[in-house]
Amino acid sequence: MPTFNPDNVLLMNARTGSIPTQFASEMIGEVVQNSAVMQLAQLEDMSLPKKEITYLAEGPGAYWVAEGERIQTSKATWLTAEMEAKKLGVIIPVSKEFLNYSVSDFFNMIRPKIAEAFYKKFDQAALFGTQSPYAAGHSILAAATAAGNTVAHDDAEALYGQLNGLIGLVEDNEIDPDGIATVRSLKQVFRGELDSTGRPIYVKGDGTAPDDILGLPIAYVNGSSFDKTKAVAMTGDWDYARFGILQDIQYSISEEATLTTVVDEGGEPLNLWERDMFALRATMHVAFMVLKDEAFAVLTPDVTP
Repeated sequence: MPTFNPDNVLLMNARTGSIPTQFASEMIGEVVQNSAVMQLAQLEDMSLPKKEITYLAEGPGAYWVAEGERIQTSKATWLTAEMEAKKLGVIIPVSKEFLNYSVSDFFNMIRPKIAEAFYKKFDQAALFGTQSPYAAGHSILAAATAAGNTVAHDDAEALYGQLNGLIGLVEDNEIDPDGIATVRSLKQVFRGELDSTGRPIYVKGDGTAPDDILGLPIAYVNGSSFDKTKAVAMTGDWDYARFGILQDIQYSISEEATLTTVVDEGGEPLNLWERDMFALRATMHVAFMVLKDEAFAVLTPDVTP
């Protein structure tokens, strides 16, 4: 009599979309940890596809009063905005040989690939509006451009002065930037930059704190997510950027589908049944919005010929 193997039961459940909870939770964690936007922006709890956010746009004022004089009434200005979660999906075809692994081995191997696909696509939309499902203007680049907070990078000038000026664009609006988003390929440039007193402007993180430049923590964007033709670095008060994750990542596994977006060596859509393969489909719902354009600034590439 064959022995009972709980992994086989889990794998059969996986084919119906019922994936062990811990794998979905771990993948959400990987997405959040590796998305530069999610590292910097403020998380909003979401239990429904749409959420109305109320935020303080301007605080109440105070008044000088003489003894016995009536104190004037001042109201804070509160604004509302609605964020909506959009579906993000990925399909990964896999050879049947993967079925020889246990469920835990299988998902541990495939999980980083799915997480990477999700956080790269989300960062592209949130930072640059690339193929974005969100409302027009709800990307960091679009917000900074609308506020007039963009400055062209000059290769002939010290980066210190340009970053200092970039931060100043946000500070001109009485807003304190609290982070910078850029790519790791700029590390070597940062390391060589000095301020006006000859001190380095870049400080390497110690594991408990991230790298920082000019006192602001750096969130490194995946190189394939960061459009270097549109930005060198981005800064701002990231509390004015909000994201929400509606639910855990959902899965489905198919052995019979035909993948019309994937072609075989003959140029035909990939038929899983014919190829003795299967495909894992994963989806998640993520919301994003920018609450205040002037809270962000972007250092754009030098386009001088």
